[in-house]
Amino acid sequence: MQNHLKKRFIDRELTVGSWIQIAETAVAEIMAKAGFDWLVVDMEHSAIGLEAAQSLIQVIDLSGVPPLVRISHNDPVLIKRVMDAGAHGIIVPNVNSPQEAKAAVEAAHYPPDGSRGVGLWRAQGYGFDFETYQKWQQEEIVVLVQIEHREAVNNLEAILQTEGIDGFLIGPYDLSASLGIAGQFEHPDFRAALDTVHRISRKLNALMGTHVVMPDVSGARDKIAEGYRLIAFGIDTLFLGKACRDGIQGIRTVHTEQLDKH
Repeated sequence: MQNHLKKRFIDRELTVGSWIQIAETAVAEIMAKAGFDWLVVDMEHSAIGLEAAQSLIQVIDLSGVPPLVRISHNDPVLIKRVMDAGAHGIIVPNVNSPQEAKAAVEAAHYPPDGSRGVGLWRAQGYGFDFETYQKWQQEEIVVLVQIEHREAVNNLEAILQTEGIDGFLIGPYDLSASLGIAGQFEHPDFRAALDTVHRISRKLNALMGTHVVMPDVSGARDKIAEGYRLIAFGIDTLFLGKACRDGIQGIRTVHTEQLDKH
């Protein structure tokens, strides 16, 4: 379990990953071979369960890409189980306080740094690599939080100063909904919340992350220019859907043009 993703985060390198919501190992393998710096198995907004998550983690990991898991909620039992399955880190949704951030960090780490129970499963080499994993988990586990509520913005400085938090991702839809303006990303209140996030992040030199949901390079370019260094680009479902739509639209356009010539 190498890759040293945590060091890249500490060094504030630009990394680009993506989101997996289809519980199919072939999809994970295709995306792992595409050149992403990391891949997220999404257990919050998909039908992926624990067994499917482990299979996806295995494929991503064995392809040489760090697998992260966005868990469904800040649950120490679920965190323990995805870490034991071999996740290199977690993304925790809807973290609104430093206490919640601290709980996520502790759930991911063994004592004395945390409270995670110790067992022997895939991450520990099924019992044959425990000492190696013990050292690895002290130095390499990644814990990212999602900032997606106005309360989280109000507590952002304390959240980001929580020991063991490596960075954050904005959850734009939930954040806007918490402001009473769901999906209105140009609304002054939403822009003001983002300005606060940017200001605090610059002050703390925090790792800022965001999800460019539609696979649009221009959108990613804009976020990089704003200072984001953790870019989640697209989702497996959108890559597939966009390619299908673009292809069929292109074919129909060609056909229409040929008919017009006659």
